[in-house]
Amino acid sequence: MTPTEQKLTEAAPTAPVTPRWKRVLRWCIAILIAVAGIGYSSWVLEFLLPIPSDPTNTFLSQLAEKGAPFRWVFTTGDTVSGAMLAVAGIGGLLLYTRRRYSTVGWIALTCFGLSTIADAQWPIDPTVTHTYSETGLFPQLHQIHALTSSLAVFSIYIAMIAFSVAAFKYRRWPILRHTGLWILIVGSAVTAWMLIADNLSGNYGLGIAQRIQVGAMSLWLIALAVQIVVAERDSDRNAG
Repeated sequence: MTPTEQKLTEAAPTAPVTPRWKRVLRWCIAILIAVAGIGYSSWVLEFLLPIPSDPTNTFLSQLAEKGAPFRWVFTTGDTVSGAMLAVAGIGGLLLYTRRRYSTVGWIALTCFGLSTIADAQWPIDPTVTHTYSETGLFPQLHQIHALTSSLAVFSIYIAMIAFSVAAFKYRRWPILRHTGLWILIVGSAVTAWMLIADNLSGNYGLGIAQRIQVGAMSLWLIALAVQIVVAERDSDRNAG
């Protein structure tokens, strides 16, 4: 190496090395999100447990309503998943560089976790039979569960959109730019299906639509976890 080349090498800026403890904690965040994504799919157990429900015309909230058989399975799954996501969201805020869209994503993920906990702790009460026309109130005011469910769905979609925008804008996290984006598109299409069909007479397979919607949420959470693992693995490799 010539003296000139050596000077250029010495003068070249080096990328900051992330402390090992921070990378380990990021791995923990990924694990929490992955386990929460799996736990949020506890509704698939309706096909294994002796539950007399028809997936085409029942909502997932009915699996955990007061008095429902095996409701503890679904409330426990949502409560644990929500707690994990709340911790992961706060951890992401503390451990990752503060950028506008990713910060919104971590905050929304935290809100989703907290809303999911509330959703599980305030299940549907089947004894409440008031309808919109009878009370003159928004459906979210009939029962707390309707409000917490709306907040949960709103929060997770804000997180999905914010992280997707961040992935494109900051040119990072390719899994969210590809797989995550397609999951977001499918979930959004199904959500539109639900919103439109809910205002029409007839069933239109709303139960199926909601299961696809919630399944998309779980898959996106797992995709986010995998993306974090891949990013930290590459970081470890570069550091080595």
